[in-house]
Amino acid sequence: MHIMNYVCILFLWDMLVMRVNIQLEPRTAMVIGALVADAASLGLHWIYDPDRIRQIEKDVGLVFLQPDANHYSGVKGYFAHGNKQAGEFSGYGENCLQILKHLSLHGEFDRRAYQQEFCAYFGPGGEYIGYVDSPTRKALNTLLTKDIKSYPEKSGADDDQLLALATIPVLVARHRGSLDSLMALIETVVRITNNNDLAVSAAQCIASVLSELRDGASLREAMTQAVPHAGKNLSNLLRQSLAINDGNSQAAAAEFGSACHVVEGLPVVFHIANHAPDYISAIQENIRVGGDSCGRAIVLGAIMATHRAAEHNPASAIPFSWVTRSRNLQVAVDALESTV
Repeated sequence: MHIMNYVCILFLWDMLVMRVNIQLEPRTAMVIGALVADAASLGLHWIYDPDRIRQIEKDVGLVFLQPDANHYSGVKGYFAHGNKQAGEFSGYGENCLQILKHLSLHGEFDRRAYQQEFCAYFGPGGEYIGYVDSPTRKALNTLLTKDIKSYPEKSGADDDQLLALATIPVLVARHRGSLDSLMALIETVVRITNNNDLAVSAAQCIASVLSELRDGASLREAMTQAVPHAGKNLSNLLRQSLAINDGNSQAAAAEFGSACHVVEGLPVVFHIANHAPDYISAIQENIRVGGDSCGRAIVLGAIMATHRAAEHNPASAIPFSWVTRSRNLQVAVDALESTV
């Protein structure tokens, strides 16, 4: 083949790759990757039967499905999103978006203002319509009985569910100070909904992963260095996850669990991230695992998107078709323009 023809083919291939995948700088990719992954996962969220998910994938696909009660019939699961449309965010994604809008409005984190906005959005009469999980409900019960001046700093439930991780991609993407100041901020934010030491440690672990990836560390290096932040018990589980040599994520989920707690979700996230070749594969595999796929998707999407953005690898970045199918993403993009 003539060298000029070869160069033209390579150029056209590169243009095609860039056209169908979104290449973002790492801080932006961190947030968009989290939100798109959450939206992609909504349709099969909280189905705990991988065989049922496999059959649904064969019949109608896997990502951006309209929530359908029939998919949950006769298997272990919880149909929580009957009032949602395909491509909308779960409650996790909504929490991620809320902290982003807060930082866009105020320029920095204002704890009482954030708690007030949290109540206004997720509380009675608020804009949010959807499933309200236990940490959100208990935080609302605490805050709605008080005026803003008497909001407790630790208004959350003693609960280690994955909601504790939903704000972390935004907090890391927005932060410009030291790692110590980031960890202190994360503890403050997490305890608003999850006043639980394990939840805080898990969030700080993810913050460390994302910070290292943003600064150019390899994925394996970032996860390994973050493990000590997770506390003794969770750290041991994460080390076990990273030591698994095969990429069978369903087997990993069977070992660690696929429900809503960080001791289950984080080892599965680490396993998928350690073996998935790209963003698409990671999010698809996370959905196939079942259980609290949206809770894991927020941080898994942030990890994979940040990693690929830092590598400047458009071929394995967020697919443009997924971005266009994510509803309300424009709100996030507008907020990002003033925060990242």
